[in-house]
Amino acid sequence: MRVAQDNTQPASGTAPAASARALLPTVVPALLVGAVSSLVLLGVSAAAEELQHALWQDLPDALGVGRYSVAWMFAMLTATGVAVGLVVWKVPGHAGPDPATTGLEAPVLPLAVLPGLVLVTALVLAGGPSLGPENPIIAVNVSLAVWFGARVFPRTARRGWVALAEAGTIGALFGTPVAAALVISEALAGQRVKGQLWDSLFAPLAAAGAGALTTTLVSDPSFDLHLPPFGQPGWADLLAALVVASAGALLGMCAVYAFPYVHGAFRRLRHPMLMLPAGGVVLGALAALGGHLTLFKGLDEIAELAADPDGWTAGEFAVMTVVKLAALLVAASCGFRGGRIFPSVFVGTALGLCAHALVPGVHPAVGVSAAVLGVLLAVTRQGWVSLFVAAVLVASPGMLTLLCLTSLPAWLLVTGRPHMQLRPDGTAVG
Repeated sequence: MRVAQDNTQPASGTAPAASARALLPTVVPALLVGAVSSLVLLGVSAAAEELQHALWQDLPDALGVGRYSVAWMFAMLTATGVAVGLVVWKVPGHAGPDPATTGLEAPVLPLAVLPGLVLVTALVLAGGPSLGPENPIIAVNVSLAVWFGARVFPRTARRGWVALAEAGTIGALFGTPVAAALVISEALAGQRVKGQLWDSLFAPLAAAGAGALTTTLVSDPSFDLHLPPFGQPGWADLLAALVVASAGALLGMCAVYAFPYVHGAFRRLRHPMLMLPAGGVVLGALAALGGHLTLFKGLDEIAELAADPDGWTAGEFAVMTVVKLAALLVAASCGFRGGRIFPSVFVGTALGLCAHALVPGVHPAVGVSAAVLGVLLAVTRQGWVSLFVAAVLVASPGMLTLLCLTSLPAWLLVTGRPHMQLRPDGTAVG
């Protein structure tokens, strides 16, 4: 994430804090950007939910076809690939850059690109590919904020509007500004910041707070999976968490290392009307293997898994884990627009419940949180966000201490290795 700040420091090494007079004018623009970022996210998500209902309930019911039969899942994912391919091919701007080259730090796109990007995002969310809304929605909000800022406040640096939109969208995605604060702090760690840290955090936190509050007022989001209560952690819990998180990190790194090769295979097809339908066909085959729970971004589906942690066998959880990770890899490689955080949470949840099914002594909350932490560390390389998401899935104060210790060996497994993001030439970012 790019955060507005000046890289110069006085010779003494201690920069003076910004005055209240300098910070106060940023409040209103930050609140406005945060609220609008949330409304864009909510609007696209609501439209996608309506379309999903029509495609996966109304239409198969009218045709007398099973909603999640193998034939219908295969047909819908292939059709989604065709529809997205048409938009990428024909709509001005081609729905933005290759999604394999983008992450949470979004590029500023021309306004003409945004309608196509919004359309394909809604199609992906509704059609079943295993991607979330975060990357394209951040790109849309960043581009809108920069366009607005250039006209209303032309003297304000572009990077300031980028930071506000990114923070506002992350706050809206998670329903709390804490996630945005962690991401911003992590981004600032590698920069020389002028003044106090909270001077640089002030406006982005205001945007994140506005985005989170808007989302909470409209949709009341919750990530708590309501797993069986977990009390104070013991030595056995720590050992289980260390093993499961490391397994999650290694599994995630398998996808990271495969990413440039799978992406390269689809790129050889050259045309979006070949790459995306081909991706849809592969995703349809994966859905036939993993079942309907491995479709979509995964948030509703992890709630269904967590509602009955003992409702599937270890083998069934393992199949869902591998299929969902493969579906994420294919969807991110063939050109579908979307983010990788929420599908990775499903992968970690299924892996953690698999650990519980294999070894009943592994508490479901410990298995799920540790596995999600490990998978997210590998896929996103965002330490604070990974820790935050893993912690909020389980409402237990004792879990945070356990996860902090658990993150250390998992981080050693992923640090210094390639990211699940590619350069324009197709090589891995590392």
